[in-house]
Amino acid sequence: MIRKNPSGDLPVIAESAYVDKTAIICGKVVIGENVFVGPYAVIRADEVNEHGAMDPIIIGANSNIQDGVVIHSKSGAAVTIGEFTSIAHRSIVHGPCTVGDRVFIGFNSVLFNCAVGNGSVVRHNSVVDGRDLPQGFYVPSTTRIGPNTDLSQFPPVSVSASEFSEDVARTNVDLVRGYKALQNEF
Repeated sequence: MIRKNPSGDLPVIAESAYVDKTAIICGKVVIGENVFVGPYAVIRADEVNEHGAMDPIIIGANSNIQDGVVIHSKSGAAVTIGEFTSIAHRSIVHGPCTVGDRVFIGFNSVLFNCAVGNGSVVRHNSVVDGRDLPQGFYVPSTTRIGPNTDLSQFPPVSVSASEFSEDVARTNVDLVRGYKALQNEF
């Protein structure tokens, strides 16, 4: 469902993107070329700041927002998802938040008030809250990173984790083409 927010903003979605019919895209949202938005995802830009303004939620080209993902923002703060980035099933990205290019965010993970550098991998069931992660950073499954977490204890992204991330992004770009081709059959 594509709908306006209370401020009257309507999403802008690239023609080449695929948005599942069960997904909700609301308000000041920009979805780039070849983006896949899976079933029951919610991308909602509807809150305003103290001046009545809001920044957009932007999903970069060739990225994928998988089943049940929620992307929202507090008080109109920006959320930016880079290119070739995967936000896996049931994750939450809550702004203010910036996720770089070629990033993988694992199942059920939560990002809030943070920036995740290009090429990083945040594995399943992890939380990043109030702490920016540098480029090529690796967060193991079930890890909680907060404002005072010592990041030196974590290894850089391995080649296999990076290859996995690239494969997921590639697979979802292929899904866009496949689902777009099926749209006329229903």
